[in-house]
Amino acid sequence: MSTTFNKKLIFPMVLGSVLNPINSSMIAVALVPIAVAFGVGSSETAWLVSALYFATAIGQPVVGKLIDSYGPRKLFLIGTVLVGVAGVIALFTPVFWLLVVARIILGLGTTAGYPAAMFLIKSEGKRTGEDNPAWILTLLVISSQTVAVIGPTLGGFLIHLGGFRLVFSINIPLAVIAFLAGYFVLPKEHTKTQVSKMDWVGVLYFSIATFSLLFFLMNPHITYISFLVLTIIAGFLFVRRENAMKDPFINLDVLRGNRPLIRTYIRILLAATVQYSFMYGFAQWLEIGRGLSEVSAGMLMMPTFISSIIISALAGRSSKYFIKTFVGGIVQFLSISLLLLTTNTSSIIYLIIVAAGFGITTGLLNLANQNVLYFQADPKTIGASSGLLRTFSYFGAMLAGASSGAFMNHQNPTFGFHQMAFLNLCLALIFIGITWYDRHNLQKLKGSIKK
Repeated sequence: MSTTFNKKLIFPMVLGSVLNPINSSMIAVALVPIAVAFGVGSSETAWLVSALYFATAIGQPVVGKLIDSYGPRKLFLIGTVLVGVAGVIALFTPVFWLLVVARIILGLGTTAGYPAAMFLIKSEGKRTGEDNPAWILTLLVISSQTVAVIGPTLGGFLIHLGGFRLVFSINIPLAVIAFLAGYFVLPKEHTKTQVSKMDWVGVLYFSIATFSLLFFLMNPHITYISFLVLTIIAGFLFVRRENAMKDPFINLDVLRGNRPLIRTYIRILLAATVQYSFMYGFAQWLEIGRGLSEVSAGMLMMPTFISSIIISALAGRSSKYFIKTFVGGIVQFLSISLLLLTTNTSSIIYLIIVAAGFGITTGLLNLANQNVLYFQADPKTIGASSGLLRTFSYFGAMLAGASSGAFMNHQNPTFGFHQMAFLNLCLALIFIGITWYDRHNLQKLKGSIKK
């Protein structure tokens, strides 16, 4: 029996994990041309962002739990099929809201990749005795950031070549490749040692609470206050249901007993809100505020992802989690401050500096939070825990989508962009405060990763 990590698993693990980030980054430069093509505003196109993350926020913990019970192969293959179906729908639909449906299906399809990868890392680590495979965790982060590098630029070129539909249809060949890789490489055998029934009532309550909150955030008006009330009621029923269940959808008892892990989830929520707000808000502002083309806007997003890759590679093996998290928070605050100084005549050099600053904070915070999760989570529920981490990230993306729809719909796009930046500046301050409060727990993890 081999005592080294099965390198055949790397390709499907990486490909499955990057399907979500490449679609997240490509859509950033497609929102404006989609709005023009269908005659809708930014408040409508924001649903293309939020709908995908609504689906992933629900699907990620569900699929993660199923993977913990049944193994990664079947769930991975089903996910790739859904990704392909979404690409086909988006390629032919003449109706804007069917495009939103395609994004929901795409979101569900991408939910299996990351929990499957984390499950395989854990199972391979157990098999080989390499309990802390820092190199493969770093590879997953860098891979996601690498595809994000080409995402906005690729999206811009695809739109230039054949319109926004090519941004969606590229998922068809990606889905075929991922399916074949998963079918021939992922292990078929899996001992069902933790099989349990899914708490579908809990999933329903969670879904109602999440959608109601999202709908209200997308339409923040007194007319829709009933959706906020529904969020509170469904949330209360969800908590009561989960506390009474022997095997709940989301184990709230585990969360209450693991406060450091809860703070990790809160940090990823705040960081994701800021990061996605920048990605979608900045891309739209470059096109409608700065007057750049989709290709140029995509090119100007590249410094963000390039600097993110570089900082991830440099800091990937470092186990100084507090330093990475705290420095990332400070750089995040400074980068947002620079956004408040942008105008429709800001120089390209200045915009590149701003974009690179966000890349540094993205690389540091994404890597640190993923590594911290690996050690804070219960090994028996690593799939569900990693799925829940992504869920908090997707909640941040939904909040970013809602703020983008609200602020970027302003007649003065630069003024709206500055409003969104100020909101994120407040979130960055909260992030720094929580990180400082949690410094002792993060410092205790120093030296945990084997190099």
